[in-house]
Amino acid sequence: MLRRADGTFDRDLAEYLDRRVEPNARPADGVSSFDHVIDPSIGLAVRIYRPAPPAPANVPAHGAAAVTVRVLDFFAGAPSPDPFPVIIFFHGGSFAHSSSSTAIYDQLCRRLVKLSGGVVVSVDYRRAPEHRYPCAYDDGWAALKWVASQPSLRSGDDERARVFLSGDSSGGNIAHHVAVRAAGEGIEISGNILLNAMFGGVERVESERRLDGKYFVTLQDRDWYWKAYLPEGADRDHPSCNPFGPNGRRLMGLPFTKSLIIVSGLDLTCDRQLAYAEGLREDGHDVKIVYREKATIGFYLLPNTDHYHEVMEEIADFIRSNVLI
Repeated sequence: MLRRADGTFDRDLAEYLDRRVEPNARPADGVSSFDHVIDPSIGLAVRIYRPAPPAPANVPAHGAAAVTVRVLDFFAGAPSPDPFPVIIFFHGGSFAHSSSSTAIYDQLCRRLVKLSGGVVVSVDYRRAPEHRYPCAYDDGWAALKWVASQPSLRSGDDERARVFLSGDSSGGNIAHHVAVRAAGEGIEISGNILLNAMFGGVERVESERRLDGKYFVTLQDRDWYWKAYLPEGADRDHPSCNPFGPNGRRLMGLPFTKSLIIVSGLDLTCDRQLAYAEGLREDGHDVKIVYREKATIGFYLLPNTDHYHEVMEEIADFIRSNVLI
């Protein structure tokens, strides 16, 4: 219904079908959130989640004043002496679907706040096909620069933002490309957390042939989304899609961050993700793979399996191990 043969996308219907939730500056279950526009020229916004701070003195617990003061308090904050992580999160949706306010991603970001004790900045990046490559990467880079500029997001004796990049599906792809640019421009990233990251290539791999159409996703779907995002005329060996492919860039000698790579064995692109991890290792970078053989794509969005809980522990351990480095 949404993907048309001519390459256009029914955005109005997609927005109607997308279940979204409002931010809550007043805390709910220990987490508060609010939306903020970081680049008015393109309407680039983020949703910021943080552990619920104590209510400022002499401010009512309810009403408009309570909401306004909590938001202003965030922007007026000074660096914290106690180190805490800032997770910049990129939602999935194959570059075309979903947003920072989509309910399943809102819930995941709240979970990341609770397991890390830090702040999550969820990026409402521009989507394809209306906004092709490199718009999503540019928006991710703008979000990283914005985070680095905020005093309230800096912490520790060195007063720097301890940034982790994370995302699922297309969001994992964005996290990789933003991290590469950060490494090249000398911006320190504490770690990458990729969940079923979306990669591809012209030549089919074994898992694509074996799992095509069996667990929610088809190759025809994936091919459509890549065509919608990549530059006109580009094929799936474009470095955006196939970063270590024939047209890709190797990362040897680059100060690329550590990576935690979550792979579902029943995701038809699982071999792509494993090959990506191996490419990082070949180039001398620190990689941990968490491979869940019987998990399907998106299992980390629903807390109803052992896979979910075990992977959340892996994420928490990865953040704890790298936030002070």
